[in-house]
Amino acid sequence: MDTFALLGHGLAGALQPINLLYALIGVTLGTAVGVLPGIGPALTVALLLPVTYQFDPTASLIMFAGIYYGGMYGGSTTSILLNTPGESASIVTALEGNKMARSGRGGPALATAAIGSFVAGLIATIGLAFLSPLMVKFALSLGPADYFALMVLAFVTVSAAFGDSALRGLTALALGLTLGLVGIDLQTGQARLTFGIPDLLDGIEVTTLAVALFAVGEALKVAAQPMSVDKVEPVRGSVWMSRQDWARSWKPWLRGTFIGFPIGAMPAGGAEIGTFLSYTTEKALTKYPEQFGHGAIEGVAGPEAANNASAAGTLTPLLTLGLPTSATAAIMLAAFQQFGLQPGPLLFANNATLVWSLIASLLVANLMLLVLNLPLIGLWVKLLSIPKPWLYAGILTFATLGTIGANPSPFELGMLLAFGLLGYGLRRYHYPIAPVVVGLILGPLAEQQLRRALAISQGDPSVLVHSPVAIILYIIAAVAILFPLYLRMRGKDKILSQLGGDED
Repeated sequence: MDTFALLGHGLAGALQPINLLYALIGVTLGTAVGVLPGIGPALTVALLLPVTYQFDPTASLIMFAGIYYGGMYGGSTTSILLNTPGESASIVTALEGNKMARSGRGGPALATAAIGSFVAGLIATIGLAFLSPLMVKFALSLGPADYFALMVLAFVTVSAAFGDSALRGLTALALGLTLGLVGIDLQTGQARLTFGIPDLLDGIEVTTLAVALFAVGEALKVAAQPMSVDKVEPVRGSVWMSRQDWARSWKPWLRGTFIGFPIGAMPAGGAEIGTFLSYTTEKALTKYPEQFGHGAIEGVAGPEAANNASAAGTLTPLLTLGLPTSATAAIMLAAFQQFGLQPGPLLFANNATLVWSLIASLLVANLMLLVLNLPLIGLWVKLLSIPKPWLYAGILTFATLGTIGANPSPFELGMLLAFGLLGYGLRRYHYPIAPVVVGLILGPLAEQQLRRALAISQGDPSVLVHSPVAIILYIIAAVAILFPLYLRMRGKDKILSQLGGDED
């Protein structure tokens, strides 16, 4: 069956009333949390994991994908009106968007962000639909040693992408891999790192860890900081774009899409890289270079398109290979496992209806977001007036009730508190959160593939580097670690040489 037919079947599933309802809930929640600074889609999906434990898997995953897309949309609102990105990927939007808002052009800035996100999301979702079958064919050709190399690449790139330094990222990953060892060894039947506690025999609950690290840890971090009042720029004048705004925006929308999608799909990708590249590209190609830094509409249109395109790109390795390249993708991987599903090539074979309904729902969610964003901009701005103590008190309450509902035991609540304190400590000392969750989820899978490869080779470790695919993946992993170190050392050398020149 060709891709158009599969996408058509998926669209029929996505247009079912229950799935439409969950998509609407997802995009509305996603936009709301994208608007609120500090609360991203990863935190929201983590909070909803325990609540959706007994829901229909297709509807729940459609809702989570809607939250992801909505979060990418909503982050532009605070970037433009508050100069405070709701999502890290919206940092670049603040550079020009807030300048436009201060000069009375907040409406066109919000409009080009919304329409650009729609255009990018539409094209990138179609790209996801056509690229996924090719990725599945590639994944089916991999052996256990290749899969282990792929997991190593995922570990390295996730650690390098999310940490302020590779060392901090790898430390957080090591913590997650250690937590993944807790429980019964499936091959030997021996208990590992359970310390005689029966509740740990089944291992660490991914849901509890995700909720604690993302929700409880973030709430504790906010509680430990002094409260501040941010000034919101009002939306003055018309929200509509002028003819010149359209002429200056449509090319950046397309360029941003084709920059953001492939970068989001890379194992070492991420929306932040795509938005910075798009901004740099628009600054180099613009006919109005004097406006950059003072409110150039191209500096909003391109990065926002790249931002939204990367969301669809991120879902490509997640669905086809089971590899998350963002914090939200890591939590969505936990959501799949919550329903007994493992993303990868077999997901397309065994759960084709679910996968294609999920992909098609992104087209529906994209249209919903365009309809919701501009007419309801006043409502999204009012969300910024919610006092932080109320907001985070509600998050803590919701996290606790959700954990009790999914796993009602005093021990699980104790784990929620313990991991919440761990999440606060990691944030306090600038360690990334996502590698811990990725280590817990992918660690046991990597161990399983390693053992399979060694069993086939009768214990010969050289089997891990026999395949050309595995060798290439290891080389990419090494580059992902060493290249940032090289750039840092080169930057230090330049600074030292400049200081030396000044002394002379």
